[in-house]
Amino acid sequence: MFSKRSIRRNFLIQLIFASALLILIFSSFLYFYIEKSIYDEKRHELIQYAKNIANNKSIMQMDSSSPDSYLALNIEIIYLKKSHVDVDLYENSIDKRIYLTLIYPFDLDTLSYLKITKEITPTKVLLDKILHYIFFINIIGFVLVIIYAVMLSKMLVSPLKILSSRLSNMNEHLIKQIKVRELPDEFEPLGVTINHLIARIQNFVKYQKELFIGTAHELKTPLAIIKLKNQVTLLKRRTPEEYIEALLVTNKTIDEMNIIVSNILNIGRQEGAQLDKPTTVDVIEVLKQKANDFKLLAENEGKTLNISFEPNGFMATLQVSLLNQIVQNFLQNALKFTPQDRSVTLKSSQDNVGLLIEVIDEGCGIDDSVDLFAPFKRQGNKSGVGLGLFLAKSAADALGAKIKVENRKDGVDGTIASLQLNSKLSCILPRNN
Repeated sequence: MFSKRSIRRNFLIQLIFASALLILIFSSFLYFYIEKSIYDEKRHELIQYAKNIANNKSIMQMDSSSPDSYLALNIEIIYLKKSHVDVDLYENSIDKRIYLTLIYPFDLDTLSYLKITKEITPTKVLLDKILHYIFFINIIGFVLVIIYAVMLSKMLVSPLKILSSRLSNMNEHLIKQIKVRELPDEFEPLGVTINHLIARIQNFVKYQKELFIGTAHELKTPLAIIKLKNQVTLLKRRTPEEYIEALLVTNKTIDEMNIIVSNILNIGRQEGAQLDKPTTVDVIEVLKQKANDFKLLAENEGKTLNISFEPNGFMATLQVSLLNQIVQNFLQNALKFTPQDRSVTLKSSQDNVGLLIEVIDEGCGIDDSVDLFAPFKRQGNKSGVGLGLFLAKSAADALGAKIKVENRKDGVDGTIASLQLNSKLSCILPRNN
């Protein structure tokens, strides 16, 4: 019914074992307590008889409302060879009848002792019945515990079965978010995680469709240009210079197609990089290396790259290639759209979420109504295929980070591209004083 790795099976075994052990211990304590209480009462009775006789009192002077306590009572005086001051009480069996015997000092000068014997067979029978009743109740309780454990385990795994059923009925065309409020509190974090994964799948499917459509469109246009140019060229005889010009146009169009193909190949490489084993690195050091690479490029273009990194160190477990790709895309776009004699800023800061990485430029800004992360979306009149931010968004999703591009709000034209790293997968290095 259950495999060895089943949580429900392990839960059932542990609950049944613990309940059975608890019932056994409780029943044992209960029976021994009842037995001890009855024997203590019998011992007290016999000692009281002995005291009354030793003090020359009648045993009838005992506080007893019923003469039944005197039945099967045998009293005699015995003599021992040596003095024995302590009271001795023992149990023996004769002809399947149980007797309780008390030896009590009577006259120590003559070494005489009272030997009071009382039959306790009915008491023993009563104790046996109590033991049988307790055993019978334990069996019933154990069966009820098994039934309760099965029902409880079924109730605990029912949310998982519901989640599994809903997920199994989904496909790439019918993906719906799970209603987290309908789940028990203990399963709410799991529901939130699954919804996050579903959102990523929805975005992936959406962008993949746009990528296929965009790729076909982007490749179709240059192919049409090449064909049209060749058809026009073949309409009549032309000079060698005109043929050379037609070939140059064709080569230029082929180069544009190669750029598109290269970017599409980069998407495949990035998806492979997402499967790389994460390593623990200092993100601040990675940013410093990337800043050094782009500083010379910015100077050659007559621009300035400013840097500001806080804190001094920030350790994170992630794929470094994906982080490099995001930061590189931010810096490339910032330098592309920033005019000469203007500056680009690469900065990092600590916030409540983790580490915030920002690239701030002084370019023309963006159109907020356009989904910049969709494939083949371009801004401005600069050259490019429009896959950079699409790749950056995909890389950020793989890192469990958030990416955002927005216009500056400080009165200066330009954009702010930001990457928010989650501190759950990282830690802040101590500052160097």
